[in-house]
Amino acid sequence: MELLVASAIGIMTTGGIYLLLRLRTFPVILGISLLTYAVNVFLFASGRLTTGAPPVLRDDITAYADPLPQALVLTAIVISFGMTAVVVMIGLGAFLGSNDDHVDDQPDLPEDPAEGQS
Repeated sequence: MELLVASAIGIMTTGGIYLLLRLRTFPVILGISLLTYAVNVFLFASGRLTTGAPPVLRDDITAYADPLPQALVLTAIVISFGMTAVVVMIGLGAFLGSNDDHVDDQPDLPEDPAEGQS
């Protein structure tokens, strides 16, 4: 189970970083969201991977789930949703203002160098 969760976190992190390095707005937004999901799964997994265990601490319970990472993930989900909404609106405003969705605000270069000279 730990190997599966660790692999999922690694794949989501790798995909998020790859999408963050793109030059278009929408893949960058998806990359930020994917990195946020990877961090959420990492935080959730840090509270121990147990199934069917209550998130409380008592003397007579031997198996329990730590409630702190669960609370952190719940808060992180809400914050990431708000952050994604703000970034989408900023990206949409930039696209409508310049009719281009490049992150670095540079137009596409022509493939043929002679094509750009007129």
